[in-house]
Amino acid sequence: MVKMIALYKRPEDVEAFMDHYETVHIPIVRRFPGIIKVEYSRMFDLKGGDANPFMMAEMYFENRDTLMEALRSPAGRESGRDATDFAGPFIQVMFADVETEEP
Repeated sequence: MVKMIALYKRPEDVEAFMDHYETVHIPIVRRFPGIIKVEYSRMFDLKGGDANPFMMAEMYFENRDTLMEALRSPAGRESGRDATDFAGPFIQVMFADVETEEP
């Protein structure tokens, strides 16, 4: 399994950012062909401050080929344009092979 990880720095207007993310961006991502799971996590600081990065999104795929197909798909291209438009200065994207072991 592989995943695409998007780390987001804290935007100035968190409420507007989250509104766009949840109502526009996530529905696009859910249309990726071959996507297994989407998770997004809002970070917190145990001392009560503003965590930065502010949010992490993880999108899981069976393998690298499936991930590449998703990124090349119409939804993948639309997601890239949307992310650049609303989160360009706040986003860093990475890719990882996933290893899982049961405790």
